[in-house]
Amino acid sequence: MKSLQQETVAGTKSDEIDLIAGTSLWHDAWKRLRKNNMALSSGVIMVCLGVACLCGPALLGIMWGYDAHTQNLAYGPQPPSLQHPFGTDFYGRDLLVRVLTGARVSLSVGVLAALVAASIGTIYGAVSSYNGGLVDSFMMRIVDILYALPYMFLVIILVTILGKSLLLLFLALGAVGWLLTARVVRGQVMSLKEQDFILAARSLGTTSRGIIFRHLIPNTLGPVIVTFTLTVPSMILQEAFLSFLGLGVQPPQPSLGSLINDGANQMLVFWWTLVFPGGIMAIMLFALNFLGDGIRDALDPRMKI
Repeated sequence: MKSLQQETVAGTKSDEIDLIAGTSLWHDAWKRLRKNNMALSSGVIMVCLGVACLCGPALLGIMWGYDAHTQNLAYGPQPPSLQHPFGTDFYGRDLLVRVLTGARVSLSVGVLAALVAASIGTIYGAVSSYNGGLVDSFMMRIVDILYALPYMFLVIILVTILGKSLLLLFLALGAVGWLLTARVVRGQVMSLKEQDFILAARSLGTTSRGIIFRHLIPNTLGPVIVTFTLTVPSMILQEAFLSFLGLGVQPPQPSLGSLINDGANQMLVFWWTLVFPGGIMAIMLFALNFLGDGIRDALDPRMKI
């Protein structure tokens, strides 16, 4: 009887330990995210799309000899078929290879530009909020002035001045897209900088730089990740718009924006040149937005598990 009671008590204690061990923010966030079927489905779609964009052009080149740049004017534009599932464009190039290559370029530009924006915005917002006073007021007035200016107008100016290379494109997008991240991080740091662990770090002689980069910024990663996931589709859309205007990714390198631009000029005759690039972009943007919304809800501690 005693052994049975001891086993019951031991089992109860182990269950309590498991419950205590599973109460971290990231553990709870993962539980919430798993219950969000739309966010999980969007994540699976993005993983599959990323693998297809990364490996698809190479596999199609090895198996069928398709290339994103080689033209075949004698073949010309052909509708979708078993040989060319997405058809071919006006120059006889396989559209499936070009769409996958363009989606890879657009996704790379979106992710890298969002990383640049997140890095600038996080550091800027943390420094502004931690210093407070006149420094904070001056730095945030700069943000307000940039907010008042047309976003795309600034990007077009930067692209025109810096050049039309792929590297400078995501740097220009990221250099203008950090404003929202800066405000989000500033609000988080304002609520954190008077917490006990920050006061303890100050009393131990930790420098301001150490407090910002070792204590404050790591504790803002949740909102920063959410902002990052919602910034990526915005950056992809901006890149597509710039490529549509001829200021983004330059030929012969395809992107979804340039492919949509080419298809828009031929849509009345060669409908597939617009439908497939536009469809892939729509799927990508929907999946990224649903995934970002799911991560935002998952990282909200007020949401029930």
